[in-house]
Amino acid sequence: MAKMLMDEPTIHVEVAYARAHEQKIIALKVKEGTTVLDAARASGIIDYFPEINLDEAKLGIFGKAVLKPGEQALREGERVEIYRPLIADPKEVRKRRAEQAKQKKSA
Repeated sequence: MAKMLMDEPTIHVEVAYARAHEQKIIALKVKEGTTVLDAARASGIIDYFPEINLDEAKLGIFGKAVLKPGEQALREGERVEIYRPLIADPKEVRKRRAEQAKQKKSA
């Protein structure tokens, strides 16, 4: 693979993942045209976080979700982010807070 990278134009990208109290950002050099998903795989991030399932994980670039990570090519300097699944539905959490606030107000 090193020979292939020498013959083809390359770009520098990063792949990031974070747990609540631990994070990892891996810098790597990939050939131009590498997709978001391919970069995540090439980074070896699952060696550090084996719970990641790249086939199901939501991926993004600099905080913006990528709908088709297997098709979207990266550009120089971009950071691929691997998102953890949500623990609670944000709509339900807001609804509960609103109900609690309403009960406090009427009490």
